[in-house]
Amino acid sequence: MNRKVVAYLLVSVILSILFSFCNRPKEVLSRKNMEKLMYDVYIAEAMIDNDYPSFDTPEKKEALINEVFRKHKTSQAQWDTSLSWYSDKIAIYLKMNDSVKARLQRQQKAIEQVMNRQFQQEQSLTTRSYSVSYIPHNYSFDEINPKNGFRFRLDTTEIANKINNPDFDFGFDVTGIPANSTPNLRMMLMFEYKDTTIYRSKVISENKTYTLHGQKYLTNFRDSLVLNDTIQAITGFVKLLDTIGLYRNILLNNIFLGNLNDTIRQVQSDRLAPQEKKLKDEQLQ
Repeated sequence: MNRKVVAYLLVSVILSILFSFCNRPKEVLSRKNMEKLMYDVYIAEAMIDNDYPSFDTPEKKEALINEVFRKHKTSQAQWDTSLSWYSDKIAIYLKMNDSVKARLQRQQKAIEQVMNRQFQQEQSLTTRSYSVSYIPHNYSFDEINPKNGFRFRLDTTEIANKINNPDFDFGFDVTGIPANSTPNLRMMLMFEYKDTTIYRSKVISENKTYTLHGQKYLTNFRDSLVLNDTIQAITGFVKLLDTIGLYRNILLNNIFLGNLNDTIRQVQSDRLAPQEKKLKDEQLQ
């Protein structure tokens, strides 16, 4: 008799769940569309939490979230309604949440694999003569045996020596990209903190200045506490996929990591003749 009661209750629960989904209000997103929206909302919220200078006002935060809603052809009201409806069905909501988090973890793992592959590739003899942290002032893809880009990695000591300000940028000027043509060229940075890893990248498609922004200190707000997470490593690369040598005229000029004005002054100082440098140093004293 007890088994029959348990079976009856189980069937009742299953039927009630199925019935509730068959009667999902039309203003509530389907489970598939809701998971897609949750994925992009989670990414947007992570961007807001980890990039305070870019989202330092309520208007900027709202604009990013609204852009996500426009992408999914929905609205804040429909998101709120759908979230409330699924939250009432906690078992289904938890499964949806786990599915979205698993997708985010797969995406992060894929990015990490891309970064690792770049560092595992064989480097040319010229590149091997420099330290891992070396960043050239200028870079050309038109060598006799053209390399496909450059990569670097800075640890805490090198970051302290190279970057003076809490906010910094990595960037360069691009020339030589042919008109009406798009090379497979990308820049990417990975910022490693104690509790967080942030990835930033851009596709390079035209002749202009490109920059990626970074922060030495990451501020997190948890349980009414302000936690400052200090950066521990910076990994970066610029990568060109060009098997037939179509884009060998591309040049990267004024490459810098840190503050652009400080980099320009350092390059100008390096180009001075020894006597000129001595006179300049004496003037600064």
